[in-house]
Amino acid sequence: MNMPFSVDQFFEVFARYNAGVWPAQIVLNALAALVVALVAQGRSSHGRWISAALALLWGWMAVAYHFAYFTGINPAAWVFGAISLLGSLWFAWVGVVERRLHFVLDQGIQAWAGGVLVMYALVMYPLVGYALGHRYPAAPTFGLPCPTTIFTIGILLFVKPPIPRSVFIVPVLWALVGSSAAFALGVYEDLGLLVACTTAVVALARPRSPPSPPPARA
Repeated sequence: MNMPFSVDQFFEVFARYNAGVWPAQIVLNALAALVVALVAQGRSSHGRWISAALALLWGWMAVAYHFAYFTGINPAAWVFGAISLLGSLWFAWVGVVERRLHFVLDQGIQAWAGGVLVMYALVMYPLVGYALGHRYPAAPTFGLPCPTTIFTIGILLFVKPPIPRSVFIVPVLWALVGSSAAFALGVYEDLGLLVACTTAVVALARPRSPPSPPPARA
């Protein structure tokens, strides 16, 4: 896949972004920790707040990264940003307005997979990047597309069935697009995107839970 920029230019964008938005990285990681805590509590009322946090993260990616920085080296970033904004608006609509996203913490294999993806996005992703020689500020941090996409898919695996499958569309699309950086640009920590994408597809392929039967009449 031909890129309209060099590897050095790609990592320089990370450096400019991290310097320009500091200390937003701390706030974004704190927001992710709050989302994890709300999922762990498993209260139905928390679905709106978790959805609002996901909407905020995808809106941030669109404006603070794609539009403000990535467009400087890649015109396609305008499209990436627009798609991220659509994802943000859809999380807000489905989860905040319609209240169709309810997150539960259970012992099923899907929840375990979600937990692994969340842990990878928040903890292992930066550690793997550091081991590969990616040093801050010229390194992807949480709030940027790839680790945030892995985190998002992980959190969505905790949604109580029936799952509104449409909320997976934008994260899965970005997982497919972003994973190209793993090979073309040497960001091998982004291989987690392929795992997240595969996990999401498997989860979506599972049959929907049947609707609850109506209560029997006395």
